[in-house]
Amino acid sequence: MLNVEATQARAVPRRSGAGSNLSRVLRYTLVRGLTLLVTVVIAVYLTILIANGGGYVDQMRIGQIREQVILQMGSDPEMALLTVQQRKQLEEERVRVRVEQLGLDRPFMIRSFEYLWDGLTLNLGSAEYLLSDSGSRQVRNILGERLPSTLLLMGTSQLLLFFCALFVALFLSRRYGSFLDKLVIALAPNSAAPAWFYGLFLILIFAALLGWLPYGGMIDAPPPQEPLPRALSIAKHMILPVLSMFIANIFASIYSWRTFFLIYSSEDYVEMAKAKGLSDRQIERRYVLRPTLPTIITSFSLMIITLWVGAIVLETVFAWPGIGRLTQQAINLYDTPVIVANTVIYAYLLAVTLFLLDIIYSIVDPRVKLGGGGNRS
Repeated sequence: MLNVEATQARAVPRRSGAGSNLSRVLRYTLVRGLTLLVTVVIAVYLTILIANGGGYVDQMRIGQIREQVILQMGSDPEMALLTVQQRKQLEEERVRVRVEQLGLDRPFMIRSFEYLWDGLTLNLGSAEYLLSDSGSRQVRNILGERLPSTLLLMGTSQLLLFFCALFVALFLSRRYGSFLDKLVIALAPNSAAPAWFYGLFLILIFAALLGWLPYGGMIDAPPPQEPLPRALSIAKHMILPVLSMFIANIFASIYSWRTFFLIYSSEDYVEMAKAKGLSDRQIERRYVLRPTLPTIITSFSLMIITLWVGAIVLETVFAWPGIGRLTQQAINLYDTPVIVANTVIYAYLLAVTLFLLDIIYSIVDPRVKLGGGGNRS
């Protein structure tokens, strides 16, 4: 009887502890989700204010409407029958109707919150000036046509860069002080120059001087119809932009990861593993890569998310029809819906990624506790 009571007494704290952990996780999830949502709202609203110039773009649009009305009236022969005063009144009436149709007669601050709600609900609307290749003004169609090109270019270059830097850095961490290690350190400052800077030199050498590769674009004109020639044409056009991003980032990435691996390789438990006679591969897998796994996952996840925005200047230099070049065109034309839509989707992807990373950390690293509760083991 006493044993049963003792067992029940021990079971109560366990249930209480499990309930406490569940409550802590739910509370953390709610607080973290609300925090990220507030961050997204602020980022999107600031984008709306900046993209509209605090309302200045509205004045530009009203000026464009007036100019269009004047041109239309000037090409209409019936306007010659009206007096100057009548033409002026008709002009003001047509401008007023058009302004009211677009909602530009209402204060910008009121409309800015309407834009915010549309953005947060992914009601992307229509572009002001840009068109999709099919002639659509719908922002989702414009982004949908450009996204595959950016994912192809940025995905290829970033994945190549990430895994090359990771494996080379791991190789150099075992050969600290070697000639190759010193060479990478010496070349690391070259990453201070952006990718488009190297792209200009690569275009000059391989396109202008040697004529081996195209200046830019994504495919030959006219585009090949067969799958294999079409794929080879796209691959040929990808060489220079991918090489530009690789050269601009590889040495700094290797240096960063190599330093990170060296820090963990000098820990006491690594020396103890060496004393036990474990092989280099076992030590790297258990005592170097495993502790750095959260950082590797973070770097890889954020790299995947940044594929959405593309490389604005690089895509412009190589005339690559992707999201980056689209953003540049939207900025030049003050096409606010396209700018806001691009920012909204990126903000949502980044917020979801950060939220999921916290959960992934708690899975790959038992020391991490959601919500900060519990003791570190």
